Amino acid sequence: MRDIGINLFAAPGLSAKQAAAMIKDAGFTKILLDSSTPEKMKDTAEAVLNAGLTFDQLHAPFNTINNMWLDIPAAEDTYRDLTDSIDCCVAFGAPIATVHLSSGRTPPTITDIGRARYTRLVEYAAKKGVTIAFENQRFLYNICWAFHDFRNADNVGFCWDTGHQLCCMPDVELMTLFGDQLVCTHIEDNNAVFEEDLHILPFDGKFDFNRGVELMKRYNYQGCLTLEVGKRPSFYQDYTNEAFLQRAFDAVNRIRTMLDGE
Repeated sequence: MRDIGINLFAAPGLSAKQAAAMIKDAGFTKILLDSSTPEKMKDTAEAVLNAGLTFDQLHAPFNTINNMWLDIPAAEDTYRDLTDSIDCCVAFGAPIATVHLSSGRTPPTITDIGRARYTRLVEYAAKKGVTIAFENQRFLYNICWAFHDFRNADNVGFCWDTGHQLCCMPDVELMTLFGDQLVCTHIEDNNAVFEEDLHILPFDGKFDFNRGVELMKRYNYQGCLTLEVGKRPSFYQDYTNEAFLQRAFDAVNRIRTMLDGE
């Protein structure tokens, strides 16, 4: 049966050990987690693994990601954050590092120095046996660049964020462009308000999951169905953490049934 996953801290106010136990009890098998360095995230990662869960993907840091395109000393610190994420993948058995290409409404343009850094990153990941999954965000130009420049790289794939597509780029069916390179998901929903990225549960917003399933079937996606969601008080204030996680499981399991008929 296909794995289904969720971000570790989808429910608030829990330790890593508590969150992992609740997620396991709800029925999930995989985890999405933000990465730092192997040393800093060791205890959190071990809480996940000790609960009998494994990692679908680790999310690389992105707060300074625009530096990757700039000719400034701080860019090497950003690059090191990304290689640290890959090292975390190796340390804790995550096959995929999910990476952003930019941040904000006015990101830098594509530059030669940025292209060289991302090339170094992809090569570093390949040597470590890790796949880089570029995630869709606000813009099309940079993710198109990535899949063009790395079209021959076996360790580069697409992370499809359904929420980002709906609230940032609703007129572009990204799966029709990159579906054959899909390696992981950030499944979430929102109300189709521009840049209102709510990260609510599937079927609680306006994303067309019938169409989403149709596209995943078209491109024969066999990987984990991973949620990236949060227990927003305005939507889920009456739910305990356990009830929220169970509802999250039920929502993504509905998608799994739509895909696989199980």
